[in-house]
Amino acid sequence: MGALAAHNHRRPFTALVCALVLSVVGLLSARHLTLNANLVDLLPQSFESVEAIHTLEQRFGAQGWVVVVGEDGDPAQLQQFAEDVAPKLEALPGIRYVEITRPSSFFRSHALYFLSPEDLKEVERRIDTRLTWEKEQANPLYVPLADDPAPSLDFSDLEEKYAGGAVTRLSSHPSDYYLDPAARRVVVLAKPEVSSADLTFSTKIVEEVQGVLRQQDLSKYGPGFHTQITGSFQKKMDQQGQITRDVAVSSTVATVLVLLYLFLHFRSVLAVGMVLAPVGAGLAWTYGLVGVAYGRVNLLTAFLGAILGGLGVEHGIHLLGRYLALRGEGRSSEQATRESFTHTGGAALVSAVVAALTFFVLGTSKLTAFREFGVIAGVGMLVLILAYVLVLPAVLGLGARWGWRPRANSTEMTEAPLGRVITHRRGLLTVVSALVVAGLLTQMPRLRFDYDIGSLQDQRLDSFVLDRAVNQLIGYSQVPLVVLTNSREEEAAVVRELQARKRQQGANSTVDFVAALASLVPERQAEKQAILKDIGKLVEDVPEGQLTPKQRGQLEELRRQVRAQPFTEADLPSSVRQQFEGRDGHGTGFVLVYPSADQSNGQAMRRMAKEVRGMVLPDGRPAVVAGEAMVQADIVNLVSHEAPFILLGSTLTVLLAMWLTLGGLRTALLCLMPTVVSLFAVLGLMPLLDMEFNYLNILVIPVLIGTTVDAGVHLITRLASPRSDFVRVYSETGKAICGGLLTSAVGFGALLLADHPGLNSIGALANVGFGMNLLIMLVTFPALLLVLSERKRRRRAVPSRRRGEHLIRDGQGPRRPTPSH
Repeated sequence: MGALAAHNHRRPFTALVCALVLSVVGLLSARHLTLNANLVDLLPQSFESVEAIHTLEQRFGAQGWVVVVGEDGDPAQLQQFAEDVAPKLEALPGIRYVEITRPSSFFRSHALYFLSPEDLKEVERRIDTRLTWEKEQANPLYVPLADDPAPSLDFSDLEEKYAGGAVTRLSSHPSDYYLDPAARRVVVLAKPEVSSADLTFSTKIVEEVQGVLRQQDLSKYGPGFHTQITGSFQKKMDQQGQITRDVAVSSTVATVLVLLYLFLHFRSVLAVGMVLAPVGAGLAWTYGLVGVAYGRVNLLTAFLGAILGGLGVEHGIHLLGRYLALRGEGRSSEQATRESFTHTGGAALVSAVVAALTFFVLGTSKLTAFREFGVIAGVGMLVLILAYVLVLPAVLGLGARWGWRPRANSTEMTEAPLGRVITHRRGLLTVVSALVVAGLLTQMPRLRFDYDIGSLQDQRLDSFVLDRAVNQLIGYSQVPLVVLTNSREEEAAVVRELQARKRQQGANSTVDFVAALASLVPERQAEKQAILKDIGKLVEDVPEGQLTPKQRGQLEELRRQVRAQPFTEADLPSSVRQQFEGRDGHGTGFVLVYPSADQSNGQAMRRMAKEVRGMVLPDGRPAVVAGEAMVQADIVNLVSHEAPFILLGSTLTVLLAMWLTLGGLRTALLCLMPTVVSLFAVLGLMPLLDMEFNYLNILVIPVLIGTTVDAGVHLITRLASPRSDFVRVYSETGKAICGGLLTSAVGFGALLLADHPGLNSIGALANVGFGMNLLIMLVTFPALLLVLSERKRRRRAVPSRRRGEHLIRDGQGPRRPTPSH
């Protein structure tokens, strides 16, 4: 590295032209990068849940809705708005159909057809028994032999028997519209043609819906009437917009903070440019490779510019700081460049390789966000070192040709007072640090994992909050799971199996209800109609004089129900049939499974996936269950399974890499010690700070392992050099270590400004980690090194004294060392 740096120092124009050409090519390759925040794309395409959801989109069409919500109107005005806007939305080319009414009244009027013939006969028997009793009581000549109570007309046992069925759930709401009078809100559901995963289509269809709403005269629905849009498509757009804003804000703030710190560190604008020029080139090359390899960035890799920038600046602080110190000792520019890149550059290369290998371990994850983050970050760390070797020596060589010399205040080494304190209080500082770390370790059992999917999707966005309110208004989830089948027989088998599993799980079941088109048309209707006619004759004879108004209403409802005629699938309301029709208009092959649990609850989605998976169709094929809930369950399972292996793999990889590059296991373990201690201290500190792991910030642990070991490498390398003085090395290297960790923290700390909770938690945990590592590197580790060094000197001194005493007893004096010694 020293020879290559010296070569680029002598030929700066060649090196800078090469760097410029590569940067232009990189920027051209990266200019078409897009952000993909789709949850489904976090998993490999080979996963069962991903394949199932793609099959579902091809056969069934889009899951979810564009939901128009009208608010602050009277019930009549809200209903009128829904009726006015529905045909206009349905006329849009990207909308399949619009739903504004519930099937409640239809299923209520035909409710008795969904009872079994045996239960209908039981209904008839109870009514007949009660009517007989009432007639006896009305007969003045009747004398009861016992004071028996009136035969019960309580049908709660039958209601409970059918309570969990699809028909009961679909007919339970009193309103025929998706309307909440108390909240003064009405809902209009528009079903698009294409999945919300297609962001271009999502943006287009939502804008078209907004255009329709703008053309409406909303004032006629009341003075305060207004509309909002939610649903899967609006939520996808809002999440995408939020992350894009977070990227812009975080990257800008990180850049400004790094510039400010570098200026305070070097007190030179030119020095700041020298550090940032290689970083800018390296990032351009890295994102050029990303453009070629992936063509997009995901939820995590979108922020890698700020993170890699912070990590890359750390190398520049060490390299330029060492160069300036050597120039202050009287070395020429080329000599200072060669020596800086030989020693400090070697340590930077070791730390970059170690960090890259750690990231590559993360790149073995099956979770796409983790894998791409690991690969891009690992490549980026190596590319940044290459950029420094190519660009920084060339810039220094160009400056030397033009007569630039560092100012005296930038080459002078100021002694750090903390170095003297550590030298004199090394034992006390070591003991106190050990006690503090031991105390933090006692808190580790309180460490928790947050299974809320909110770390992947910001549930606090307005569209997410409104979407939950819409689910409550509708009464069940807008986005059910779909079991794909090929025939009515398979549909019926799946419905029976899922209902049996629901009964078996009882209160622990995560299934609300199951519906297939065939299951909404009861069997044996002719037989049931005959029983209903008999019941109808009975209820016609019921005397109404003694009934309360409520009982009269119930009686009238019963008379309507017994007069209902048998029906077929064609008689079902269109709002029902449409939900079971595929993109080809065929209404066969889909069983809808509505979840009872909150779909943002990762643990609940794991239980639901376990409850609905593993079904076998009549021909022996496994049933395909599709839906975002299944994807979420797979993400939860994957992170839970991979996390221990990634953590262990990262630690072993770092240790092996440092062992090979530093030439000894003892040195490698010594360099790794501050990272390990700080990591355990962070794990103990998290419960005290009320911090939890989640699906995104869990990756901070291997990142901390890979990015904090370089501080130990730099300090050990400098102390191991000949004629090294602890206070001088501590003052020079400690300043660079402090600067490097602070700029790394700035890169991750920029995520603290992100509105996205998962990204925010990454920034918070990373900064706690870097802060703890900085404290250990500047206080605990140097004190420990001095204690270990003192013990080593004592052990060496004892054998020397014993050898001298032995020689004296043998009549020989101690040998005078020769000049060669």
